Amino acid sequence: MGAHSHINAKIERATEAARRLGLFRAEEFVTAGFPHEYIRRLLKRGTIHQVSRGLYASDSFEGDQNRSLVEATKRFPKGVVCLISALRFHEIGTQSPFQVWLALPSDASQPRTAEELPIRFCKFSTATHNFGVESHHLPGGRIHVFTPAKTVADCFKYRNKFGVDVAVEAMKDGWKQRKFTLADLADAAAICRVRKVVQPYLEMLA
Repeated sequence: MGAHSHINAKIERATEAARRLGLFRAEEFVTAGFPHEYIRRLLKRGTIHQVSRGLYASDSFEGDQNRSLVEATKRFPKGVVCLISALRFHEIGTQSPFQVWLALPSDASQPRTAEELPIRFCKFSTATHNFGVESHHLPGGRIHVFTPAKTVADCFKYRNKFGVDVAVEAMKDGWKQRKFTLADLADAAAICRVRKVVQPYLEMLA
């Protein structure tokens, strides 16, 4: 096999790898066994396109309604989908955010975001950032999102931002759909230090 044929074969393998990844960061592509140079080559061929800085998608990747969540967590791996975005992911309540809400550890530096993917960040303490985290595999990658109970507790904690009505609606709808137990919600409220705030509403459900 000549040098030209060898390069073409490797480009084909790189194309297949990009299609398997779907939506990927440059680091993931390198980990798959291909140098950064091949990203440029695939971009030139049109077999991948750049979504945002350092984030790419194959020509065959379509994703689903959660694509923005995958994009956000690909760009910010420490982020956990939270608050209104987590409600939407769990199909709780009627909120439909136009931004992706991500929770970051309190010691994380404030990241820069791109206009094409509006993201809002909230700083969570170590305890609240680590509690009630689920991992979900979606088209294009994996996301971390807070459980329904933790999300409802967070909405009570951030009630001054969204209004207590949003938290109450989420609690009632999540309970109706059996997304959590009273014990789940009580534990999450305790971690978020809103147990006294949530207690009267818990009694409505009991």
